[in-house]
Amino acid sequence: MTAHPWLAQLLLWVVPAMWSSNYLIARLAHGVILPHQLAFGRWALALLLMLPFVWRGLAQRGDAWRREWPQMLALGALGMWICGAWVYLGGQTTSATNMALIYAATPVAIAAAGVKLLHERMSRAQRGAVVAALAGVLFVIAKGDPDNLLAVRFVRGDAWIVAAAVSWTAYSVLLKRWSSALGPAERLVAIIAGGLLMLLPFTVWELLTQPSPPLGGRALLLVALAAVLPGALSYAAYSFLQRELGASRTALLLYLAPVYGALGAWLVLGEIPGWYHAAGAALILPSIWLATRR
Repeated sequence: MTAHPWLAQLLLWVVPAMWSSNYLIARLAHGVILPHQLAFGRWALALLLMLPFVWRGLAQRGDAWRREWPQMLALGALGMWICGAWVYLGGQTTSATNMALIYAATPVAIAAAGVKLLHERMSRAQRGAVVAALAGVLFVIAKGDPDNLLAVRFVRGDAWIVAAAVSWTAYSVLLKRWSSALGPAERLVAIIAGGLLMLLPFTVWELLTQPSPPLGGRALLLVALAAVLPGALSYAAYSFLQRELGASRTALLLYLAPVYGALGAWLVLGEIPGWYHAAGAALILPSIWLATRR
């Protein structure tokens, strides 16, 4: 039973909208800002925005974060470096279809790991709902035609996305498995700091070895959007949802990303959604409601 069931249910539908904004940011960032530069700026700004609210707690719990720093470094590498810059790297050479297809396996992997490693329980109806949600996502990816899935061709950039998907599975499970003496916001700030330590040398190397576009207003706006929406707000809400609903059920919110992503692309990029988006949503939305019921 959750302590804040109404808030958890609300965030379950809101967080994917914030998360899907990262897909738009990644597409808009191509040729504007380098991948590691974007990821480092995103999390550095997120750290600055959150630090004033948690620095007292971090100062009072110095023994805790000094004791837990190896975990924070590992979680930062998984959640901020690999799931940040590597997604932007893969997006340079692979297609949105391939990215969505690879990430479609992530919630199933997290649900399986949650049951096996975290001893979370899911009823048969909830497991069936997971399968139905996956079917809805695959229907959207295939654009209503199964032959489109058979025609998918994987390229080198897909390796970055596969690594990011595996990393997100590990991040989600370890975030729940490793207990912490820090509060959720304090822990997230410590994890972001660990992620920045991992990002820093690769960001410097990228700037020294690759031609960097001028850091103009558009690049700074993308960094700011990435720091707030798919950054600090969504990661903090994800941690809260994991505590309230468990890793298995929380992972299902990723299945809403194709639906919200299509709406965002329509509003921001002018890409009109197809009929298959509505059909996939008809499978995904009730399935998530069923799978996340107590």
